[in-house]
Amino acid sequence: MRLLFATLFALVLTGTQAPAANVRFATFNAALNFPTRDGLHAALRKHDVRVQRVAAIIQHVRPDVLLINELDYDAKPGTIALWIDGILGKSQLGERPIEYGYHFIDAVNTGVDSGLDLDSNGKTGEPGDAWGFGRFPGQYGMLVLSRFPIDSSSIRRFQKFLWSEMPDASIPRDPTTGAPYYPENIWRRLRLSSKSHWLVPIRTPGRDITLVVAHPTPPVFDGPDDHNGHRNHDEIRMLADLVSPEKSMYLVDDKGQRGGLAENTSFVIAGDMNADPFDGDSYHSAIRQLLNHPRVQSWCMPTSQGALWATTHQGGKNLSQKGFSGADTTDFNDRTTGNLRIDYVLPSRDLSVRNCGVFWPAPGAAGADWVQASDHRLTWLDVNTGEAEPSGAE
Repeated sequence: MRLLFATLFALVLTGTQAPAANVRFATFNAALNFPTRDGLHAALRKHDVRVQRVAAIIQHVRPDVLLINELDYDAKPGTIALWIDGILGKSQLGERPIEYGYHFIDAVNTGVDSGLDLDSNGKTGEPGDAWGFGRFPGQYGMLVLSRFPIDSSSIRRFQKFLWSEMPDASIPRDPTTGAPYYPENIWRRLRLSSKSHWLVPIRTPGRDITLVVAHPTPPVFDGPDDHNGHRNHDEIRMLADLVSPEKSMYLVDDKGQRGGLAENTSFVIAGDMNADPFDGDSYHSAIRQLLNHPRVQSWCMPTSQGALWATTHQGGKNLSQKGFSGADTTDFNDRTTGNLRIDYVLPSRDLSVRNCGVFWPAPGAAGADWVQASDHRLTWLDVNTGEAEPSGAE
């Protein structure tokens, strides 16, 4: 015991970081979005079955750092505490409680009225006229949970960055006339991020790691102009540029700070990117901007038995799917093109990857019914926070 206290005391005196550890990062589009702004709070209070299933998945996989997409942002005091302490902090469906001592949540663009006719239907004030599609401010929001301290003073937000400020932006156009889809007065005011882009420094054992998160808009629900596809592409490009010091100086955060991550910053990119590398409707294979990025390692492809089972029973050989179906992270029950891989946890190359996976049990396995809570699957990655080791997978 004396030796333990002496060691800890020495660490404090010298400023030496704690020993490296295996840290599990995860992303989960939990589909905890509701048609009204008080819907999440009500569902938490009554322990809605969807809430229980989402919590049971998280408790089973036990991520150390977790991004949740599509959890409505509620500024009402107590809502997030109810989720963290009253739900995750108590056993759900037989799983062990999990404690998250730190979290970050903030406003997003969804549901925030632009005052403009963004969907070109001659009306304003509708969900499609918000900076990001939504019925009320904060619908489809984001939440970061962490077992390790978050450096709150260093968090950076890019909620208000203008799309027109991106050099060589992918401007959506009418394919017939070539004219821009957005009139000039709208284009100059349009925010790029459909929710927000965040840089969240986490003090993990061994080193600090910045969680780089976003939830780009789906590249669908538009017309021949493919304006959502173009926006999805550039939201993903924004993530790629944020981790590229030589390209990021055009980016300005909501406090006026210019640039992205420094070259020596360790990071993990996480989120529902709404883009598959081979299939679906993404514009110019948008996700490959991250998968092929020189600072990103993507060799560990998360897979699951449930994804393989779904492919076999939702179309089998009749599917036109090009990518490996075992890596799918969504179940859209698509019997033509198959499911998609659109949820990602991608580490910087200086991190040592240990394992990765998707929580999607095949029918009959433990937790197989829980995944019905969302059409997305929790995707995780284990990294060792010490020095990177050669993966042999390049």
